Amino acid sequence: MTADALATWCQVRNQIDWASAAGETPAPVRAAVDGFAIWCEAGDRSSNPARGDRLLTALTRTRVDASRKRPLTYVLLAEWQRLVLGMPEVAFRRGDAFAKGGRERYALTSHTQRDFVHCVSQSTDPRVPLASRAARAYLDVAFFHPFPDGNARLAMLTLAYVLELERVRVDQVGPLQTTRYADDAAGAADLADLVSVLIRSTHRRATRPRH
Repeated sequence: MTADALATWCQVRNQIDWASAAGETPAPVRAAVDGFAIWCEAGDRSSNPARGDRLLTALTRTRVDASRKRPLTYVLLAEWQRLVLGMPEVAFRRGDAFAKGGRERYALTSHTQRDFVHCVSQSTDPRVPLASRAARAYLDVAFFHPFPDGNARLAMLTLAYVLELERVRVDQVGPLQTTRYADDAAGAADLADLVSVLIRSTHRRATRPRH
């Protein structure tokens, strides 16, 4: 049987020095261009308008929830996922999940959902820079794979939400869309650094004097 990539991620996650993986970033940051909205448009609406509309609706909902400072819980994620999938109800997966053509297996145990809830609750830890918290939450959703479908979209919405809580938006999302592997500690740290770069570059462009 394929090794349990989720167990690997949990080990890797605890080995990374998230406090040093990314530097401090400015806040608030209001991008001149809404990178996450563009991601919704480019990734789905062009080929599947209904799916793209659902994703935009979910993005809007995350921003309303951020304005209300709602904690990042399983219940909140499930509310977004219902919008993403256009389903009246969604439930935590009931068996092992697979990704990357079956090369990664995310096992299901009696404590998987509990561990997932604990991990995403750390997204507001003030001891960890914002970019690291956002990247870590993204990877938690990707590798815990909580729902049978739509986890990649939910991971990006989760990253956007963690930033939005600090009133930060970025003008580019494309660089984030790279395949991630559960056993890649360096890649996880690089993702945190990339989020930091995107925040700082967005802030620089948004505050650049206009002539």
